[in-house]
Amino acid sequence: MVKSQDPTSRFYADNADIYVEHANAPSRERLDPFLARLPAGAKILELGCGNGRDSAEMLSRGFRVTPTDGIAEIAAEASRRLKIPVSVLPFNEIAAVSAFDGVWANACLLHVPRAELGAVLARIHRALRPGGVFYASFKAGQAEGHDALGRYFNYPSEPWLKALCETLPWQRLAFDMNHGGAYDGQPTDWLHLLAVKA
Repeated sequence: MVKSQDPTSRFYADNADIYVEHANAPSRERLDPFLARLPAGAKILELGCGNGRDSAEMLSRGFRVTPTDGIAEIAAEASRRLKIPVSVLPFNEIAAVSAFDGVWANACLLHVPRAELGAVLARIHRALRPGGVFYASFKAGQAEGHDALGRYFNYPSEPWLKALCETLPWQRLAFDMNHGGAYDGQPTDWLHLLAVKA
């Protein structure tokens, strides 16, 4: 995620046992169309896996999943639940090259500082094989900032995120929005990205 001493990482480290209990059902509304674009047994990297709920669903469907999280305490909780190793992987350390058919990043890249997000997206693009599928979700907004819990969010608008994504060679870029909730209990506009590598 971000450096261990920053308030966002500290929040998740200090509240790992509580945070992982927040939501246990997989994110099927977005996960199903993502998986439908992948071949059976596809190799998937999950970033920011949280309690492992989405990795568990993907594994149950026969996909080869590499679950990761940027916070050691949360990775340990996910590993305990999934009963497989969960690596600690900060987004700026993604080093894989053409290794995955899909990258699933549900509600995690929203903590990447705006100035660093382009470089992280480039690492994700590099990690995908040609034709690989990438999903990410963000809390939508107009300017980066912090929530009432002290967590940093990049709060992108669709035009801002689209322009950033278009610096990389994708064969398909799709965005949509919906209104929902979040961990802090506040109404939230969510911006969803689905991309296919050229």
